[in-house]
Amino acid sequence: MPRFMMIVKASDESEAGVMPTKEMLAEMGAYNDRLAAAGLMLAGEGLHPTSEGARVTYSDGPPVVTEGPFAGDAQGLVAGFWVIKADSMDEALEWARRIPFREGEVEVRRVFEASEFPDGS
Repeated sequence: MPRFMMIVKASDESEAGVMPTKEMLAEMGAYNDRLAAAGLMLAGEGLHPTSEGARVTYSDGPPVVTEGPFAGDAQGLVAGFWVIKADSMDEALEWARRIPFREGEVEVRRVFEASEFPDGS
């Protein structure tokens, strides 16, 4: 069964470290429980803001570490994720539509399996 990552895009609020309300956390917990009960949830986590993170950039020299926060549009950043298994992209998208967000954006992408790479098993 293919795996999919549902990537939660950051917002100005998540980048400012604003925590979800108790109601929102309860709704997310119920959603996660439904994913788990369906046998689809492999992982799911929220991330601290980029002010607490760093990036490592690789070029022809030694890797360069840049401490956060990262400039630019918050929606280009990641605030959290789920990794689920689903029969198809359509099923993954159906689960993404059920996320109890009132606003925001979630990107859904299929995860490569080892067997898809040359000489994969």
